[in-house]
Amino acid sequence: MDRDSSDEDDDHQNLIHQNDTKNLPHQVPASPHRSTTPRSGFHIEELESQIRRRFKLTFNKRYLFAIVLPLLIIPIYFSADVRSLFSSNISSLKFKTVSDRFKESQLQALYLLSQQQSSLLYLWNHTFVNSDYNNSITAVQFDDIKASLLNQITLNRHIQQILLSPHKTGDSSQNDSVLDPNFAGYSFDRCRKVDQKFSQRRTIEWKPKPNKFLFAICLSGQMSNHLICLEKHMFFAAVLNRALVIPSPRFDYQYNRVLDIHHINDCIGEKTVIPFEDFMEMKKNHAHIDKFICYFSSPQPCYVDEEHLKKLKSLGVSMGKLGTAWKSEDIKKPSPKTVKDVEDKFGSDDDVIAIGDVFFADVERDWVLQPGGPIAHKCKTLIEPSKLILLTAERFIQTFLGSNFIALHFRRHGFLKFCNAKKPSCFYPIPQAADCITRMVERANTPVIYLSTDAAESETNLLKSMVVLNGKTIPLIKRPPRNSAEKWDALLYRHGLHDDSQVEAMLDKTICAMASVFIGAPGSTFTEDILRLRKDWGTASLCDEYLCQGEEPNFIAGNE
Repeated sequence: MDRDSSDEDDDHQNLIHQNDTKNLPHQVPASPHRSTTPRSGFHIEELESQIRRRFKLTFNKRYLFAIVLPLLIIPIYFSADVRSLFSSNISSLKFKTVSDRFKESQLQALYLLSQQQSSLLYLWNHTFVNSDYNNSITAVQFDDIKASLLNQITLNRHIQQILLSPHKTGDSSQNDSVLDPNFAGYSFDRCRKVDQKFSQRRTIEWKPKPNKFLFAICLSGQMSNHLICLEKHMFFAAVLNRALVIPSPRFDYQYNRVLDIHHINDCIGEKTVIPFEDFMEMKKNHAHIDKFICYFSSPQPCYVDEEHLKKLKSLGVSMGKLGTAWKSEDIKKPSPKTVKDVEDKFGSDDDVIAIGDVFFADVERDWVLQPGGPIAHKCKTLIEPSKLILLTAERFIQTFLGSNFIALHFRRHGFLKFCNAKKPSCFYPIPQAADCITRMVERANTPVIYLSTDAAESETNLLKSMVVLNGKTIPLIKRPPRNSAEKWDALLYRHGLHDDSQVEAMLDKTICAMASVFIGAPGSTFTEDILRLRKDWGTASLCDEYLCQGEEPNFIAGNE
């Protein structure tokens, strides 16, 4: 302990000594009481003399500095303009900043002018170069031209603002409206809804005679084909003044799971459509088809084979021999027919007649395909999804899409061979399809796309990665698998409809029919049924079109 204390005292004395030698002239050394060794009188006198010398030296230096400083400032002030010197440096700095900004504005303007030139050349090459273009221009094409010109006006305004930005001072926003196309009334809704002119519809009253029935036979293709066939059967029944019998699910699709049969009767105000079960109850579970007439004779009358005849017999339905309305009517080349032709060929006093299959029938085409259909009714359309499907579609849209979205029917499964047999082909490579979709996104100004497809995941993944606008990937949304945490599909689940493929297909159609813009698959009856719903519901847009409409695939495989 003594050794440690002695070492500490020595260190402390050394530390004080070092501080004494390193202190600045104006600093006073540490007080004597911090040392453990008492100072003698000699030491005290020496310390006092040292302090006096240091204080005198400091005072002399400060006094000298105070006298010399004004003498130095006066000649500098008169020989040089200090203020101008500093202001010159600041001015130089400001000039450099404005110069950089001006150069940057010029480069941006040149880039935008290059873009504008490309856009105007594209507009020129696709419109005015062709002398026949002005005679065949459609409303949609004319809107495209207007939109392109509007974009160039807006781009030109942007260029002007960039060039003017380095020179702007204060608040110059009051002049911006002069350059704003919207201010001049140039803006318009490019993808606005089509005016269907429902008030100008040509209609026929459907008033069935008592105990006169038309048995619908629809056998070609999938559900979409059958729905189109069923709609035409309704027109035939109205012309012939008969009630239409909906086929049994054991013979055809289960229509009551996807359609609202009672909705049809409510819209017309008569019992015009009768489910098969009700019809059989009226006939005491044994019905006889008095006359079975096939619309087409080639390639096979009515598409009815022995298997279908056995099914009808098992349901308690008997019939006579099949007949044909026209001996040379071919589904590949259907000839146009009129209401009078239908009355002449299918008019009868028999109680029950059957006509099939009328999917390919070309009867009063413009009348049948008009918005709302050919039959007089008080609703938007007669054949529409059931209430459960409608509500589920609305809930899905509210959950995932919102009011502004594009719907895309991207048919792929089995479509390659089908499309390549057509001239031109309708099967597009994924990159080309992505370009077409991106152009529509830009035109419609929509943030999201609903994807209805049967394509493989490898194709949809590639498509999703390639739909990019202004560096941003546009999301393509598909209906997700069932998840109990999500409630948008709870209605279907509660009513046991969630695993029905036909219900899911109708749900897809309904969502697509409610979209702001629809892109369809050319040659697909699924697409055609969506277009019918959009037309009847009044949701059809001027921008609705088939995928890559007007283009041919940039690569087509050879035939087998």
